[in-house]
Amino acid sequence: MDCGIDEAGRGPVIGPMVMAILCSDESIKSLGVRDSKQLSPFQRNKLFEDLKNMENNYVIIQPYEIDNYVKKNQLNILELKYAIYLIDSVKCENIYVDAFDVNEIRLEDELKRRTGKNITCRHKADSIYPVVSGASIIAKVIRDSEIEKLHKIYGNFGSGYPSDPRTINFLKNAIENHMDIDGIVRKEWKTYKNLLNKKL
Repeated sequence: MDCGIDEAGRGPVIGPMVMAILCSDESIKSLGVRDSKQLSPFQRNKLFEDLKNMENNYVIIQPYEIDNYVKKNQLNILELKYAIYLIDSVKCENIYVDAFDVNEIRLEDELKRRTGKNITCRHKADSIYPVVSGASIIAKVIRDSEIEKLHKIYGNFGSGYPSDPRTINFLKNAIENHMDIDGIVRKEWKTYKNLLNKKL
């Protein structure tokens, strides 16, 4: 039995980040899991129905908490905190992590020291280890679900990523019209600060 950890939504200016852990044996390979970014929403949702029956856990990290860490240039510390929480929440000893630190070995050593478990950290681990691919799917589906909830409240602001024109237009309109978007926007993101400064 192995476990994998991955996140979805590290880069958006709007919405939460989701980190997930998934544990499975070799049978997960037969499902055809792969990096969630290579799957259509339909494929992700279909696989999610199988994966959610396996041992898993996830955390939804809200924009205000992300901002608190970004202010101190500690986004990796935030992810480290929740990676440790997720690792401690399962019984499995063998964990694969999609490395969120530029230095894979540094992260690996820190997680080993903090959890006492056998940790392997690799960049693009979601393309290498099926359990990490599965975790990436869970994280992505959960985040998409959270974004859909926000769309129903605030209107369709797109994906929440700075590269999405719909997201940028939403932010411009929200700033100009003094909309209350405090609960969904990452105020420490340069994208938001630049838009705000242009308005001021």
